[in-house]
Amino acid sequence: MKMIPNDIIAAKNSGKSISENDLHAFIGGYVTGSIDDATMTKFLKAIFDHGMSNDEIYTMVDIMIHSGKRMDFGHINDYVCDKHSIGGVGDKTSLVIAPLLASAGLVLPMMAGRSLGHTGGTLDKLETIPGFNADIPINEFQKLVESNGCGIMAQTSEICPADGKIYALRDVTGTVASVPLIVGSIMSKKIAEGIQGLVLDIKVGSGAFMPNLEKATELAEMLKNVGEYFGVTTDLVYTNMDQPLGRYAGMWCEVQESIDCLQGRGPDDTMAVSLKLASKLMIQSGKAKDEVDSNAILNELIKNGSAYKKFEEIVATQGGDLVSANHEPVYTMDIFAERDGIIQSMDTTQIGWGLVDMGCGRKHKDDNLDSTAGLECHRKIGNEIQEGEKLFTCFCNNEDKLKSGVEKIANAVNIGTESLELPLFYN
Repeated sequence: MKMIPNDIIAAKNSGKSISENDLHAFIGGYVTGSIDDATMTKFLKAIFDHGMSNDEIYTMVDIMIHSGKRMDFGHINDYVCDKHSIGGVGDKTSLVIAPLLASAGLVLPMMAGRSLGHTGGTLDKLETIPGFNADIPINEFQKLVESNGCGIMAQTSEICPADGKIYALRDVTGTVASVPLIVGSIMSKKIAEGIQGLVLDIKVGSGAFMPNLEKATELAEMLKNVGEYFGVTTDLVYTNMDQPLGRYAGMWCEVQESIDCLQGRGPDDTMAVSLKLASKLMIQSGKAKDEVDSNAILNELIKNGSAYKKFEEIVATQGGDLVSANHEPVYTMDIFAERDGIIQSMDTTQIGWGLVDMGCGRKHKDDNLDSTAGLECHRKIGNEIQEGEKLFTCFCNNEDKLKSGVEKIANAVNIGTESLELPLFYN
């Protein structure tokens, strides 16, 4: 019996589960073009409103994986793994963790994403390095990873093309925060990488897609269930996203901060999150017996220069030229505190949208990004500040975009009198 798209949408809107055959037909039709963006948008919104059962999610992930090619590292003896963060502002930990773990002898075929909603994209940041190429055929990428221990690629049409097309649509249809769609998108790509192990950075707070721990736990457990269902050891780390991570958030400035981390002079919060996530994979692989052991090993690799050397190798192998990566913005603007006190909170999603306005993300599929764009955080939550002191310095190459971004970011900070300390992690 032929699948009728409007009937499937109506069924989902009434809370019914969609059969395996109908899901195959609907998603397959979208990939081949027989179902258009408008129809798929209605289906995505129905999922956003009514969710999916575990069996529907397993089926969706399987469809996405088998819509393209998979990597296979079964012939090598090293531990093959990856890390993924669930959104975030200022989250550059992938750029730290990938070379750090590769320098420790793990293998990371990392497939990274572009900006999504108010959050930045790892690939967008990497592509601020002149010549860096993330659009690599899967066979070539697999050889690169086997040779280097690590590579970072874009999702090409060869890998999970069903997800690739849906991912781009989610970003412009208000369906980014759907738990089943997040799970399907993340896990299909990770499983297609041919990995044995995975660590997930589950962001919680005002800058996360999941604003509270209850929602974040729902997402995390679903991700873990899918990982285990498909045979991938999956660990979870819950991290705070009530403020931007690190000192910088944006484009090239985040790459520079990552380099600082790999050279042993990164901000404490960026380093703490990077090491916590990396330790999970070190323990999974048997390279370390616990977090203390892992930190000792990884800090030594930073100290002796191995981690940064691996970063240079990864960039050079993928055509990047760090020497000529100099992105001085034309325009800068400071945001100052309007009163004395202690920083109580930040609307980090609002900060993220301000960065999007400045050129760090996309509101439409074809928007151009600005490599120079970003901000520097001079104060964090819990810090004392005096009236007239700097909160942020914002920068980019377009004066109108800078003003638009600053307008959002300037209203995102709450200053009060209560002393407080923000935790980096949730148990």
